[in-house]
Amino acid sequence: MNAPDATTPFRHTLRVYWEDTDAGGVVFYANYLKFFERARTEWLRSLGFGQERLRTETGAIFVVADTSVRYLSPARLDDLIEVTVLPVDLGRVSMTLQQQAWRHGAAPAQLLAEGSIRIGCVDAGTFTPRRIPNGILEKLR
Repeated sequence: MNAPDATTPFRHTLRVYWEDTDAGGVVFYANYLKFFERARTEWLRSLGFGQERLRTETGAIFVVADTSVRYLSPARLDDLIEVTVLPVDLGRVSMTLQQQAWRHGAAPAQLLAEGSIRIGCVDAGTFTPRRIPNGILEKLR
């Protein structure tokens, strides 16, 4: 993991386990969304906003509103993957993040999948849209 920066992608490393793969030992396509989610959670934590703390202290949570993922090369059992998060569009109630999954361990690194994920901020009790907490916006601008 790395420290947050508005222009440099956040990086989160994970390993591919059996539970992530299909019968052929290849990462099941939908699991890239799980990898992206884990990286976004760690990205928020690096900004000082763990998901549970965000909910209890501000009453806000983030939900996925839209995704688009492009698959380029298969990841396999035991691969070490680095998943990036980079905010590319910041609004008052939502933001769009560019995310990529890279295989590491062998040179050069190989891009496996990339996606655009739009997350919206909602009230944790009513799920109605609300402003992104100022503390998060301040760290991203």
